[in-house]
Amino acid sequence: DVQLVESGGGSVQAGGSLTLSCAASPYTIRTYAMAWFRQAPGKEREGVAAILFRSGPTFYADSVKGRFTISRDNAKTTVYPQMNSLKPEDTAMYYCAANIGVGGRWDDTRSYRYWGQGTQVTVS
Repeated sequence: DVQLVESGGGSVQAGGSLTLSCAASPYTIRTYAMAWFRQAPGKEREGVAAILFRSGPTFYADSVKGRFTISRDNAKTTVYPQMNSLKPEDTAMYYCAANIGVGGRWDDTRSYRYWGQGTQVTVS
């Protein structure tokens, strides 16, 4: 079974940066499509960024383009979103997601079978 473990969340002031991590097995990181989603209180879960297959392509929500960068480190079996210029509206629970492929939209939650437990990001 695929297990995803997120870390790196926390509180940061607006304009600051955070790097989240999603750890998984080497096979998962190398092979699966990986994505990050977020969910703010009272809102639907939305796609933030995705990296499909070994070295891309990558996709970003319009709200984070130019500020977030998703990458994978196959040696460390981790997928990162580097988040810069954070805004209060980035406050949410962030989830890592994975699937062997993405048959639909990259930002559709139904495209991913495996999910982590989430890590909270608070921007003030």
